[in-house]
Amino acid sequence: MSTRVLERITIEPESTATACVIWLHGLGDSGAGFAPVVPALGLPDDHSIRFLFPHAPEQAVTINQGYVMRAWYDIKSMELHNRADMSGVLESEIAVRGLIQEQIDSGIPADRIVLAGFSQGGVMSLFSGLRYPEKLAGIMGLSCYLPNADQMPTELSEANKMTPILQHHGEQDDVVPVAAGRAANQLLVSNGYDVEWKTYPMPHSVMPQQLTEIAKWLISRLV
Repeated sequence: MSTRVLERITIEPESTATACVIWLHGLGDSGAGFAPVVPALGLPDDHSIRFLFPHAPEQAVTINQGYVMRAWYDIKSMELHNRADMSGVLESEIAVRGLIQEQIDSGIPADRIVLAGFSQGGVMSLFSGLRYPEKLAGIMGLSCYLPNADQMPTELSEANKMTPILQHHGEQDDVVPVAAGRAANQLLVSNGYDVEWKTYPMPHSVMPQQLTEIAKWLISRLV
């Protein structure tokens, strides 16, 4: 995973891109699962944001009886403290950094890039964003948790200490309990991060009202 270029869906703005949102999908999904949110966000017609929806590599997932599916890392257990396979998280972080570097090489600076994700993808966006060595425009983690559960990631980046973080979670989430999202939020807040937290009356999903809030947040960061 660390050396491959991730396949992805790229949605370009009508004008030349000057910013980018890299949006990571959840377990068993693909970039195609979230690509439809772009028109649903209702961004200004003249926005210049490129959207990247990469596909995670396929691998066996322990909690799903070893079934092979797209995953950013193996999930070993439903127990939050032992859920994420950290070796896989670190491998995917390399791939995520590669995506960011591609955008930098294309002329979009790091501080015009938002790292976003849902569920497992949100875990990767939080983990990778907090450790990324250059300042990002923002970090968005939807319906997710921190991979170390009750601990902040190691090797945190000072560059992203003040980067705005958006966290959303469903109050009826039976896949990633809202308590797991709150625990991550409390850790971030207690460590001085600039976090906006909001819950919605929904299960493990995304709802239209939420997309309106996400659009406002993205506009404030990138438009």
